[in-house]
Amino acid sequence: MSASLALRDCTTMLRRNLLHARRYPSLTLNLLLTPIMLLLLFVYIFGDAMSAGVGGGDRADYIAYIVPGLLLMTIGSTTIGTAVSVSNDMTEGIIARFRTMAIHRGSVIVGHVIGSVLQSVASVVLVGAVGVAIGFRSTDASPVEWLAAFGLLVLFATALTWIAVGMGLVSPNAEAASNNAMPLILLPLLSSAFVPVDTMPGWFQPIAEYQPFTPAIETLRGLLLGTEIGNNGWIAVGWCLALTVLGYRWSTARFDQDPK
Repeated sequence: MSASLALRDCTTMLRRNLLHARRYPSLTLNLLLTPIMLLLLFVYIFGDAMSAGVGGGDRADYIAYIVPGLLLMTIGSTTIGTAVSVSNDMTEGIIARFRTMAIHRGSVIVGHVIGSVLQSVASVVLVGAVGVAIGFRSTDASPVEWLAAFGLLVLFATALTWIAVGMGLVSPNAEAASNNAMPLILLPLLSSAFVPVDTMPGWFQPIAEYQPFTPAIETLRGLLLGTEIGNNGWIAVGWCLALTVLGYRWSTARFDQDPK
């Protein structure tokens, strides 16, 4: 099949997934409410107490600290919907129909991935707008740093989406897909999203420091707030590339061998 036909099929599948998201917004809305509710909870209920753990600043300082972590947590939440959507496709028989049609075989997965990345970016923009509304500011970031931050968010969304697609493919139903993808929203709770790593128990600090979310969060903070990035940038990019390759190989291998 030519590249133009493959691109056409991928575009068709992307449009299909975006239409599904528009017709059934409840899943995306429910997943999106989690980071927004956590943002409001930690800022307005725990903000004064939590700010003491990030240097003794006031609530405004804690808003600046927490928003980058919540942006990445939003991506994790959104990709759970991707796992559920892929699982639904695999169990409802539509994939068997697609296999009988003269379409590019990988277009089904590519449509899910691109659609999920676009939804993740839209969700991040919405959560970011809520953060700005309650006081988040990034006055020192240059246009290049904003562009780098956006690129990191897209790269991170792509990596988690491929992992979520794999989870959806191996799940027997939508409920199992949602449960299997829960680490994508639980890992930020075990990172530096809410408190610095050095305030955690000593035995747990290496786990929190080098899991995928913490380097990405610290890099995003450095780009938007001017804090020290160190080697977190390279670690974050490395995690994104590794997860993308792993998720891609896992998803395509599982999709190709599934008899449905």
